[in-house]
Amino acid sequence: MFLTRRSLLLAGGAGLGAWLARTHNDAVARVPERVASVPLAVDPQSLAAYVDPLPLPPLARAVGKRPDPSDPARQLPFYRIEMKPATVKVHRDLPPTPMWSFGGSVPGPTFETRSGEGLLVEWVNALPAKHMLPVDHTIHGAEKENPEVRTVVHLHGARAPSESDGYPEAWYPPGQSAICHYPNKQDAATLWYHDHTLGINRLNVYAGLLGAFIVRDKAEEALNLPRGQYDIPLVVFDRMFGKDGSLYYPVSDDAKSPWTAEFFGDAILINGKLKPYHAVEPRKYRLRIVNAANARFFHFSLSDGLSFIQIGSDQGLLAAPVEQKFLSLAPGERADVVVDFAAARGKNVTLKNDVLDILQFRVGERAATDAAAVPAVLRPIVRTSEASAIKTRNLTLEEIDNLVGEPTTMMLNGQHWCMPVTENPVIDTVEIWNLINLTDDSHPIHLHLVRFQILDRRRFAVDEYNQTKNLRYTGRVIPPEPGEAGWKDTVRADPGMVTRIIVRFEGYPGRFVWHCHILEHEDNEMMRPFQVLPAPSAA
Repeated sequence: MFLTRRSLLLAGGAGLGAWLARTHNDAVARVPERVASVPLAVDPQSLAAYVDPLPLPPLARAVGKRPDPSDPARQLPFYRIEMKPATVKVHRDLPPTPMWSFGGSVPGPTFETRSGEGLLVEWVNALPAKHMLPVDHTIHGAEKENPEVRTVVHLHGARAPSESDGYPEAWYPPGQSAICHYPNKQDAATLWYHDHTLGINRLNVYAGLLGAFIVRDKAEEALNLPRGQYDIPLVVFDRMFGKDGSLYYPVSDDAKSPWTAEFFGDAILINGKLKPYHAVEPRKYRLRIVNAANARFFHFSLSDGLSFIQIGSDQGLLAAPVEQKFLSLAPGERADVVVDFAAARGKNVTLKNDVLDILQFRVGERAATDAAAVPAVLRPIVRTSEASAIKTRNLTLEEIDNLVGEPTTMMLNGQHWCMPVTENPVIDTVEIWNLINLTDDSHPIHLHLVRFQILDRRRFAVDEYNQTKNLRYTGRVIPPEPGEAGWKDTVRADPGMVTRIIVRFEGYPGRFVWHCHILEHEDNEMMRPFQVLPAPSAA
């Protein structure tokens, strides 16, 4: 497993000093300094553990039906979800925290739908006119002439038409709304939705605008995996809090340019709670884990020798289950796992991130009936042939140092967001994208609309490429890890390596985006549009 400064970050706790000593990394070392500089900051490790039950977000409920945009004779479920202020009790011993929410909860309500059964959502901006967090007006898209509060919602992992995809410039201010059509013509998978507004996405998501979206289908249901109350979404993200319960988001030393390169909090929330507990029976549970953090890479493990049986990744089931003692997720990635608590009957099992305990499972003593099973074969996954690709693109990941006192710009292929589109695949064609990481960070790269497969990763001569643009490999070909060998929509592109993905651009023609899912990077130029062109008409 390749660890980066970002993935090695650890929030607080007794083991922090030893961990920092091991990493020898300036970026990591700055975290406790920032925490200490927060006025009246709360130390999450000083709060009592496991005094709050794990909340399960409410289910989204349709409020009626509307005509299907692609077939007006057909009626689709219609949902109306308001983005509005809310107060969230993240821990028993903290005052309520003002946040922004979908529908009054953080995370927002969980959507449950079925493959091929579309739905419509009206996303309503009912937020105040002034932002609750510091806006950097020097960032492209966040200029002072724009409304300070703007929103647009992206359903991450959805195969949706471009007008419903949450294009970053399709934002709207308080008092307005947008109706999005999600056809759900895709396999069963755990998706999630969040704000995607150009220039302030990191702030809107940090404020609380996120939630889970689950697609089910007959093929998955035939497998007899844990279901109902034994199928639980775990949306994980980090934050920082003042002793008054308020959210804290760090800023730079320049009041006119408060953007910082990434955010790492010392409080890790699961479904909006800090160090909660959840009572479980001694049987198998399905946990749908979403990394909804701005920048943090999570490294999960279980106490008592228990393992994760990973059955799915971003875009649905793997071909076969993978047993893992450690589970790593980059921002935007998801993992679908089964945990069998039968061996821990009558005990407490903790979910850890690195060395910190973040969730306690209280396993009952009474024997449980468990008809669920994890089959040896989950779902056929046909590998996309490299020979089917009609184009290979070399695309660089870069960090550009600006003048002293100005922020570093993150870029894709040396292009700013506002430059002309350079990636223009044709609908239903296959391309290979070589993600050439010239930085010392690991960047989770997300493509909208599509699912893809990871081909491999390989180390290359970075200095030589910077000087000559010649791509010379210096290491062996590394295949995808077993837990990422299925269908993906977000891939970890490691520093000094070329990460190759193969993509079929199926679904809908139109304008979409690809970007780093470290939200601070995405907000500062590490995002580019791509245009899916319609198929050429027959001559």
